[in-house]
Amino acid sequence: MKYRKLGASDLNVSEISLGSWLTYGVGVERDKAAACVNRAFELGINFIDTANVYGRGAAETFLGEVLAGRPRNSYIMATKLFFPMSAADKGLSRAQILKQVDASLKRLRIDYLDLYQCHRYDTETPIEETMQALSEIVRQGKARYIGFSEWSPEQITRAFAVAGTEHFVSSQPQYSLLWRRPEEKVIPLCAEKHVSQIVWSPLAQGVLSGKYLPGSTIPAESRAASDSMGSFIQSWLQPSVLEAVQKLRPLAQEAGCTLSQFSLAWVLREPNVASAIVGASRPEQLDENAKASGLAIDAALFKKAEALVAGAQRAS
Repeated sequence: MKYRKLGASDLNVSEISLGSWLTYGVGVERDKAAACVNRAFELGINFIDTANVYGRGAAETFLGEVLAGRPRNSYIMATKLFFPMSAADKGLSRAQILKQVDASLKRLRIDYLDLYQCHRYDTETPIEETMQALSEIVRQGKARYIGFSEWSPEQITRAFAVAGTEHFVSSQPQYSLLWRRPEEKVIPLCAEKHVSQIVWSPLAQGVLSGKYLPGSTIPAESRAASDSMGSFIQSWLQPSVLEAVQKLRPLAQEAGCTLSQFSLAWVLREPNVASAIVGASRPEQLDENAKASGLAIDAALFKKAEALVAGAQRAS
């Protein structure tokens, strides 16, 4: 496993990180989920990403239980806030930030977070209030660094303009061979601000693994077949997308790796990306994906891949 520095922080995160959206505490049986976490450590994965809203606290609670016996300095923990935890608890107000960070720390059974992220931008709270509250919890020692997910360039710039506050070190966008929108403005701006990307859905919900074949039945054990995990992948299961992905197979074979590894290595080719977040319901998935770290693949193959999927569009 290779490691990269996270923005302007002193955190060195594994190029492949373990996510918990739709999976731990919700869609994956506890024993299988625990096996995945344990395998992540064996593979050198040190970066774990979650959020308070995943399972309305269930993912954080699960991670708190399964990590309880491990030294705190053996992993980097990131969580997020913004989405509703109840009818009254949502957003990025000072009151919510102070309340939700304490609740996350309690569920995770730790004294501090390595990274606390704004899951989205809060248009109903002044950015000054949000940044001052985030800075307060950093200075209290409850979070070492702060980040954001899916903010626009204008919103990022607004946050950096708030005087006397801590600066973000990470951005968490959706980014993959099939979703390249961050390249236009977000990544260049973040590079200028010393903010790294930690990418969610680098495999487009598993579509870039190539396991979903055009015109074929969805595999029984896959995310797409799951009642609890399958809703978000449906927009990717378009014939044009699945056909384009299958055209990538010869390129991965030429590179001497699996399609998943090829797709993850494509994300990691971007210097501003610190880590690609993967989900896993079985340890073997992590075995495969972890091998994408450090892969040396000819840039010409990546260019061919980009051309092959350029016209593939997910359903709106």
